[in-house]
Amino acid sequence: MSKNRFARQVTVVAGFIFLCAVPGIVRADNTQQSAAPTPKAPSPVASLKSDALPQDDFAGLNYTDEQKSELDKIHRDTESHKEAVVKDEKLTTDQKNAMLLGYTRMEYGMRFKALSPEQKRQVRKRMLDRRAADQSAQKKRPPRN
Repeated sequence: MSKNRFARQVTVVAGFIFLCAVPGIVRADNTQQSAAPTPKAPSPVASLKSDALPQDDFAGLNYTDEQKSELDKIHRDTESHKEAVVKDEKLTTDQKNAMLLGYTRMEYGMRFKALSPEQKRQVRKRMLDRRAADQSAQKKRPPRN
């Protein structure tokens, strides 16, 4: 079930990238551009809610040199994709936020795949503990009217 959800997210993000790339190519071929500069919108990265992002369940793990290099490559690739989304002027703030969150989730999944079986067990335990804590905190909240 989670593999299908992840595959669906990857497909959606790839679709967004494709849709954004095609008009950019057409616009690059167009020699006429407006003389007035467009105002820059605030960075959508700053507007992402911190609770929308997963906590760092990977903190405190001891990585091998190979894992460190692979994780670094994953992070650099993801950051380059995020920068492209932030710079894309055709997307709305909500679209940018959705794509940035999608890239963050994809990075999280790729980082998980790079772990050893023991490290994966540790991360799964942290995730389950965090979810249990979130559920108990949600039960303690008074109902909204």
